[in-house]
Amino acid sequence: MYQLLPPSRRNRQVDLAEVYAYPGGARRWVRANMVASVDGAATADGKSEGISGEADKRIFGVLRALADVVLVGAGTVRAEHYRPAKVRDQYQAARAAAGQAPTAAIAVVSGLLDLDWSLPLFAEPAVQTIVLTSEAAPPEQVEAATAAGVEVIAAGAGYVDLGLAVDRLAERGLGRILCEGGPHLLAQLAAAERLDELCLSVSPQLRGGDSMRILAGPDLTGGLPLILHTLLTEDGFLFSRYLVGTLSTAKKGESDGGEG
Repeated sequence: MYQLLPPSRRNRQVDLAEVYAYPGGARRWVRANMVASVDGAATADGKSEGISGEADKRIFGVLRALADVVLVGAGTVRAEHYRPAKVRDQYQAARAAAGQAPTAAIAVVSGLLDLDWSLPLFAEPAVQTIVLTSEAAPPEQVEAATAAGVEVIAAGAGYVDLGLAVDRLAERGLGRILCEGGPHLLAQLAAAERLDELCLSVSPQLRGGDSMRILAGPDLTGGLPLILHTLLTEDGFLFSRYLVGTLSTAKKGESDGGEG
């Protein structure tokens, strides 16, 4: 994998852990990782698998290895058959030095808690799985989740307040947050003004049809400005790292990005 932007004088494979390092000193940093075809499709037959590739999956693994927690919607958990994050030996020393658990926890956003608690994601995680819900969640489902060993966090009264949910994670020391979607959750995260960074993989294919884009929700008033921070390529894919905000935000990310 090679770096196109910023231009590099070194024609070599990049260190992905270095390129995607979290800004140092930030109590909370929320990045999203999504993949889309050239014509904007975020899924193929309802899943991201059909538009992904080996290089994309490698970045997926690195981003998880750097994160404290992976944020994902219940619908995506069901559609993608989510499993617990893997413990990767090559990252254990760095994670221990950063005070992180052996792997990222998975935090599932669900208002109704209509989930199968016997699945490995809930029953066999290396790090306790979290469910982010509201105070209006069905009590019997909360009890079932707790009995299965899941940590249930209420964020909001009648519905899940995603901004509050992100704050609840940060309060627990889980400030390096990686959102893996789906499109509805990412739209809510952007609308809640909690998104700091977007990592977008562009797959070299056209899909057509009526597939979702990476955001599915109401218009963002005035749009959300993005600054291109990094651009990588391999096998025809483009891997971009955007920072949310102004040029000053981007410069801060450039100065802090290597501190991890």
